[in-house]
Amino acid sequence: MTATYGMLLDGTQVPAQREETIEVRNPANTDEIVGVVPKGEPEDVRRAVASAQQAFETTWWPRLHESRRRGRVLQKFVGLAEARRDDLARLLTREQGKVYREAQGELESLISTFDYYAGYGGKIIKVETRKQPIGVCAAILPFNFPVSLYAWKVAPALMAGNAVVIKPATTAPLTDILLTQMLHEAGVPAGIANLVTGPSAAVGDTLIRHPAIRKIALTGSTETGRIIYTAAAAGLKHVTLELGGSDPSVVCDDADLVAAAETIVRSGRFRNAGQSCTSVKRVYVFDRVFDEFARLAAGYARSLRVGNGLDPAVEMGPLNNAQVRDDVERLLQDALQRGAVLVAGGARPSGGHYARGYFLQPTVLTGVPEDAAIWAEECFGPVLPLERVRDLDGAIAKANDSPYGLGAAIWSENTKTIERFVDRIQSGMVWVNYKPLSLPEAPFGGVKESGIGRELGAEGLAEYLETKSVRTYVGKSEGRP
Repeated sequence: MTATYGMLLDGTQVPAQREETIEVRNPANTDEIVGVVPKGEPEDVRRAVASAQQAFETTWWPRLHESRRRGRVLQKFVGLAEARRDDLARLLTREQGKVYREAQGELESLISTFDYYAGYGGKIIKVETRKQPIGVCAAILPFNFPVSLYAWKVAPALMAGNAVVIKPATTAPLTDILLTQMLHEAGVPAGIANLVTGPSAAVGDTLIRHPAIRKIALTGSTETGRIIYTAAAAGLKHVTLELGGSDPSVVCDDADLVAAAETIVRSGRFRNAGQSCTSVKRVYVFDRVFDEFARLAAGYARSLRVGNGLDPAVEMGPLNNAQVRDDVERLLQDALQRGAVLVAGGARPSGGHYARGYFLQPTVLTGVPEDAAIWAEECFGPVLPLERVRDLDGAIAKANDSPYGLGAAIWSENTKTIERFVDRIQSGMVWVNYKPLSLPEAPFGGVKESGIGRELGAEGLAEYLETKSVRTYVGKSEGRP
């Protein structure tokens, strides 16, 4: 039988008030219904926010002196997640599409992030100022990393003492539902962590505009971020917006070309079928080594085995939904029609199970004209354009010629070259001779149209705390001003 899931209100899975549902299907086999979730409406959001507000006002959770106790609860959640890691990773693969080992990696990210913030227990203290929770927060999650980004938003929000209402992606809500249930098993008071499923037009819009919501955290497109930023301004709400990216990678002529090509292909561009904000989406290669790098990158791309993520031999799964694949194919066809050269991939795999999933071959392009849309827009899928550049100045100029500024990478053995790139690149993060990787200890976020605020690290916790200045006079004092 197909599993039926509920929204999480007051620690209990419940149906939507109108009792309508949404089917969650496997992107690798759209004939398979992985689960059925409630189709939430505005009244369900209002129930969830009211529950969170009441819990925030009446339970022990937000109290300053209880941070050590909150840390113990989060640490218990870590133990529960570790015990159920394999089952959660399998469910994540079935609903999202990514390969199983990537799903395991995402569970590891969740566990390490909650463990990191649990360590702040007893350390959120009163010195000369007080740090207090903001109130009821909204966490709006994407489909591409529904588990690790759950942790990025929910762990610091809870550790700071806030209540949170979670809105998961419609196509990948199931693992998040189980994680929220596990939070209550770990000891989070009823109502402190609620979850509402349903379409963004009804659930998401009601959530961000609700007057009791004091903080909104989103990972999503830049266009969605603008909508939320505008709505938040009306209520002067706090926001953390992790938005789109078109991350460049520069390969210099002294780089280890084999390491650069393999890392960019396997870990930088085609991980999660290219559905990552920090995927390498543009590669600028010094002219002297361009042909060799293009040959290596194309070879690695062609070698990737595409299929159902639960197959241990598969290295890249399907895209999550039809709209994402259509958008990627539009950018690909635009580039080809303008004269780009296809050196790997470029089509949907054919035959067998491929017909029932949202698959697309790992694709590498060269000679992409500068007016092609793929340079200006975020390509959220497995297409990698390569471009020749003469030198570092030319590479930096092209890399910065984008409305986005999330991450960037450089491959070089020259420390002066690296320092010059790090100093001049317009991005919130830089990776040097390495894959795009996030750590719980390091702040994550971008500049320009890639977002506002930071997640992870001490900065990520600070985003969920208010600062209150306190001056106290005790006893009698002559001459007190």
